[in-house]
Amino acid sequence: MSKLDTQIRFGILTVSDRAFQKIRPDASGPELINTVRQHGWDVKLSEIVPDDLLEIQRILVEWADSQDLDIILTTGGTGVSPRDITPEATLGVVERLAPGVGEAMRLASLQITPHAMLSRGIAGIRRRTLIINLPGSPKAAIENLDVILPVLPHAVELLREEPGSEAGHQVKS
Repeated sequence: MSKLDTQIRFGILTVSDRAFQKIRPDASGPELINTVRQHGWDVKLSEIVPDDLLEIQRILVEWADSQDLDIILTTGGTGVSPRDITPEATLGVVERLAPGVGEAMRLASLQITPHAMLSRGIAGIRRRTLIINLPGSPKAAIENLDVILPVLPHAVELLREEPGSEAGHQVKS
């Protein structure tokens, strides 16, 4: 594990009406927290919010702008039901998209279930924070996170403008 790996700071936001109302426990958030910590990274913040566009946006903006996080993972609200609005909330706050992240997760998920076609999760950047939407199911959230884990340290290096972060982009002759 590199020094950078231990310094990645995460926020984990669960988006779920039922978990927010304590009708059912949040299963995905704790699973993501455990997985992130198993990689030696730090979870600075975690919270549960309802499927409310303005509330999701408020937290994403607050965390990205003032909490010194490298990555925010959202879980939930990425499907096609009328209350699934996490991608729209994220689109409303990011400054740049990172479409390859969502594409990679959907491609890998399609090897597991055709329902992956219905996942609408996106990824984008606000300031120097990468925001990634993951599914609400604990199993799917971890499967999707596992797909993108290998690129997260490099993404953070680039966002921080670390010296040498682009060295891996050089064509070797």
